[in-house]
Amino acid sequence: MGTGQLPHGDKVKWTGICSDLSLAIGKGIAGYFTDSKALLGDALYTGADAATRFAEVFQKRNGKGSSPRARSLVRDEKKGAEPLLGIVLAVLILMGGLQIAFSAIRELNRGHMSAPSQYALLAVFVPLLIREAVFQYQYRYFRKLGNGSHADYADSHRYSIYTSLTVILGIALAMLGGYLNLHPLLYMDPIAGLLAACFVLRKGFMMILITTQRKETQELPHEDAVSFIDTVQKVHGVIRVEQMKALEQGRHVNLQCTISVNPRISVAEAHEIADCAKKLLQHRFVHVGDVHMDVVPYDPGYPYKTNYELTDSEMPTLLQ
Repeated sequence: MGTGQLPHGDKVKWTGICSDLSLAIGKGIAGYFTDSKALLGDALYTGADAATRFAEVFQKRNGKGSSPRARSLVRDEKKGAEPLLGIVLAVLILMGGLQIAFSAIRELNRGHMSAPSQYALLAVFVPLLIREAVFQYQYRYFRKLGNGSHADYADSHRYSIYTSLTVILGIALAMLGGYLNLHPLLYMDPIAGLLAACFVLRKGFMMILITTQRKETQELPHEDAVSFIDTVQKVHGVIRVEQMKALEQGRHVNLQCTISVNPRISVAEAHEIADCAKKLLQHRFVHVGDVHMDVVPYDPGYPYKTNYELTDSEMPTLLQ
């Protein structure tokens, strides 16, 4: 049954995609009429962000069916669709980046340049504020979700900020050169466009790497999981960490943890302890994605006295 409504997480993602696409079109139009190579480069990078997020949403939604058999059939039929779409979009991004770079180089070689319009600077600064607002909305949502995807958003947004600030600086210096009649400063707009093209080329190259790279789950050695164990051990109510398995998948680490607690506490208390340990792991380690917590009663084993033989007065509700 399809209700036509997307889950809230997908709505948040599509908000960013539609926002980036709209801003990219607006900046592209402004860059064309103001003859600013830097603004065109920034518009292409914003469009590349939208294309990257679209490929990620397509990959995650692809293969969802009403039953396991249906999901298997969809995965078999569209086995090569996901990497193909990512590669096609990456190639288009690389071609656009090369086009902006060649255009900026031709502008520099021509040597007869004029300062961009003041609207070019406005066309970069206003979308920058809009993108920052959308990013804060997405980042806070996915951070509360606790699946580690907020780290990817932060990393991608950082390079978007670098690109926009480079473009703003280039346009501002070129405009200053026009006002002060300083011809060397007029070169800053195409130089900023060339730098923005480099960011776009990096974006396309990274997209190809991520698309073609197989993300196999790999268990980390025990010594790498020691910091996770120490963190869980500090949670009030955890007697011992029975097992900690760290599975590396792409840029994230998923944890499977088994902790032992006082066998005389309630199920609700045990769940609260496990939830506290999970939140602490995801808060302290940004690269940690999913955390699966299992809770078992603590058993010191023979020949020691078992917890079940203790009276209520001999054992508190929670152990430290």
